[in-house]
This record gives sequence, structure tokens and C-alpha cells, in this order.
Amino acid sequence: MADNRELHICHLYYDILNLYGDNGNIRTMEKRLAWRGIGSKVTQLSFGEVDTSEEYDIIFIGGGQDFEQELLVKDLFQYKADWLKHEIEKGTVILGICGGYQMLGKYYEAADGTKVDFLGGIDVYTTASDKRMIGNFVYEYTKENGETFPIVGFENHNGQTWLGEGVKPMGKMIKGYGNNGEDGTEGARYKNVFATYSHGPLLPKNARIADELLSIAYKRKYGEELPELEHDMEDAALEDIKKQLGCL
Repeated sequence: MADNRELHICHLYYDILNLYGDNGNIRTMEKRLAWRGIGSKVTQLSFGEVDTSEEYDIIFIGGGQDFEQELLVKDLFQYKADWLKHEIEKGTVILGICGGYQMLGKYYEAADGTKVDFLGGIDVYTTASDKRMIGNFVYEYTKENGETFPIVGFENHNGQTWLGEGVKPMGKMIKGYGNNGEDGTEGARYKNVFATYSHGPLLPKNARIADELLSIAYKRKYGEELPELEHDMEDAALEDIKKQLGCL
């Protein structure tokens, strides 16, 4: 674009929380911005790193295993907790997937009752389940204007996540387990936080939710709507996945 507009993306714990090719989410955002003539700047932050003077438009936290989450907790509280909570409350777009989703919440309670405290940036908590919730899944996302579209992905977790006050689910389950396998919900929405168990990675499989995140971030920064980009090929691929999963 003529005025060299760009979105600044922070990839948090990029070298640890990348269990299911989560870097693909960053690549998708970069590409869908580039196709619109909009630039992107990606800053990678890991242990001991935070720069509160930076202005990020999108913060991404990927997925990891349980022991990796435990390693990150000390760093989270020492270096990043106040900053992340501030970014959440001021409306920065944040995407958390699986382990990243759980870490944004209040705590994880193991089967023996032991609790690991997490950020507490959104009012959700996770408890250990005696079953593994794994497989391809589909859920329906609803935009603020009431428009709906499906999201497909892959879930693999034995934590059951429960939503608290002021937190909405990201969607309603069509096939799969979702947050806890019991209440028919998947993911969490609070302000501009988007949290989900959808691996795969999420954004390359789901162009519409990728553009939803980019649109919110772009409008917050520039006060204008993100330029349109067609989804025909991506929609056709998604419909084929739904058909294979028996959701049509």
C-alpha cells in the first residue's frame, strides 16, 4: 500500500510452543496481509524476553506438552504476566492454542488435586480428565454481526477447560470434544482474545478466522476495514474436510 501499512505480530515462546507446526499460523497471517499489499513485522520472544515499549497488534501463543507448560510458568510470572494482562485488557488481538489457551487461564488442576497457577488473564480453568480427547473436529464460530462459519482442526488434550464469568466460547461443537467433551462448547473469547484447542495448525486450514483476527487488529490500528480477500478455494477445501468427517 502507498503508506506502507503493516501489522506487528509477536510470536511468544516460538521455540518451545510449536508442537503442531504452530509457525504455520504466523506464515498464514504474513501471507494474507501480503496478498493485500500490507506488510507484517514478526517479533519472536522466548525465555527472559519482553519489551514493554513495543506496540504489538497481534500476540500468538502456540501449543506444547504439559511438561513444557510447567517450564514456562516461572518465566511467565517473572517477565510477562503484567505485560500480557495489560495487552489483554487494552484489546490487543491474542491467539492462544491448546497449551497457550490453558496458560491464558487461571490454573490447571491435576488428577491428584495439585494445581499449577497460570496467567489468569481470562476467567477459565482446566482440570485433568481420565480420557484423552483426540481427533479431527469441527465447530461453528459466530461473528459479532451474527454471521457464522465452520472451523476445522485437530484436538489432542486430556485437560477439560471450563469458562467463567464474562468469557464466551469461540464456538459450538459440531463434531468432536471441544473444551471439555460435556457442554458442547469450544474455545474462549474475552475482549480480543481468541483461544482454542484447534491444532493443525489453525489458520492455514481456516482462512475466515485468520481474516477475522487480522480485521480486528487492522481496524484497531488504522480505524478502517481490512481490504477484502476472496476465500473461495479455502472454503471449498474446508467443505471437503467437513464432508470427509461426516458433517455435511
